[in-house]
Amino acid sequence: MGKKGDRYFMSAVKIGPKGQIVIPKEAREMFGLEPGDTLVLLADTKKGIAMQTMEKLHPMLRASFDGTVAEEESDE
Repeated sequence: MGKKGDRYFMSAVKIGPKGQIVIPKEAREMFGLEPGDTLVLLADTKKGIAMQTMEKLHPMLRASFDGTVAEEESDE
């Protein structure tokens, strides 16, 4: 569901035998996702699962994933 240029996209995906999913082409194109890109999976038992690119994460959260200290903290 969704057309080129739309803000929203919805699709059903199935989990394969190895626990993998395929991100539909339309969704990959919307976000410029390429093979080898890293996505962060966020999960909440009440709100569900979301995925986000590293670039869109808040700097503090991104620092916890890449093992660095955010610049704001290092200035203190």
